[in-house]
Amino acid sequence: MTTTVLDRIGLLVTNDIAAGAGPLGLVRNASVVFEGDRIVSVAGAGQIADRRIDADGACVIPGFVDSHTHLVFAGDRGDEFAARMAGRPYEAGGIRVSVAATRGATEAELLSLADGRRAEARRAGITTVEIKSGYGLDAHHEARCLRVARSFTGDTTFLGAHVVPAEFEGRTDDYVHHVCTDMLAAALPYARWIDAFCEVGAFDEHQSRAVLAAGRAAGLGLRLHANQLGHGPGVQLAVEMGCASADHCTYLSDDDIAALAGSDTVATFLPATDFSTRQPYPDARRVIDAGATVALATNCNPGSSYTTSMSFCIALAVRDMRMTPEEALSAATVGGASALRRGDVGRIAPGCRADLVVLEAPSYTHFVYRPGVPLIRSVIEAGSLT
Repeated sequence: MTTTVLDRIGLLVTNDIAAGAGPLGLVRNASVVFEGDRIVSVAGAGQIADRRIDADGACVIPGFVDSHTHLVFAGDRGDEFAARMAGRPYEAGGIRVSVAATRGATEAELLSLADGRRAEARRAGITTVEIKSGYGLDAHHEARCLRVARSFTGDTTFLGAHVVPAEFEGRTDDYVHHVCTDMLAAALPYARWIDAFCEVGAFDEHQSRAVLAAGRAAGLGLRLHANQLGHGPGVQLAVEMGCASADHCTYLSDDDIAALAGSDTVATFLPATDFSTRQPYPDARRVIDAGATVALATNCNPGSSYTTSMSFCIALAVRDMRMTPEEALSAATVGGASALRRGDVGRIAPGCRADLVVLEAPSYTHFVYRPGVPLIRSVIEAGSLT
């Protein structure tokens, strides 16, 4: 099998503390050798391989791991965004607009739209992505959204419990039963995870617990939208149920933070959502200082965070969430991997998937130092230069 060396790396972020300096495992004047889609070695510059890629002194980081996205949808909600910027608050019910558009699109159209967004995310340095359903909200449409998502990732999430669709208006418990039975059965062949939107205007603690329990009984891993729009039971429920991640975490009590710190549940922050909805930003500093594991994700979706830029999320996390550049980069790579229970991505180390991003910059600090500037020079995903 052909070996490739990415050589003359000025600053390499490995996220492997045994390989280099500090919490990011920094190595200077480095090279990375990979064979097929796996990393073989990390060493000093000048290593020999069948093929050579010259980093020309740039900084190289692990590919971003985006552990929370909604890439499969149709339609546009730009007018809703403009109205929100003019003062209208964000409401979960806007999701129904995307449901109508998604149901009206063909599967080929959904595949084409998602392919464009996935390509955009790859150009932004995202090499691993989780994709949720949630804009079908019946058995047939949820299954086809997950089937489309499965074309791009194995980390697919059944989010039938996103909001209550119009045909179940006033009958939330009946809809939850539908989610836990017919919809779950249809989604199961295409899903790795199950999720619910535990929030006022969506699903309460009891309903969310029922969805997670049904998914777990069917063999799916658990995730949860929690504490986005206000204080509530979501984070505590996520920890109680052993969810891999509690996502949003905008409003956290001391008890919520203590629960996260004492568990394996990752607190996944979605700062582009808070930017877009004008919500307060999570106090990541308190969560990190308490010892919890954190991740950053884009939450790319049509209503509250239509971005594929992890660089933007990093800048927001440092500027408005009191994270250091090192913490933010770690959260966007190995933190996202933890949220997906993945040990093969988010790090540059032997045996890991060969996902590497070459920056148009000498250091990862430029994500914050030069916000909004396209700093991704090239992307290697699973050993292929894209």
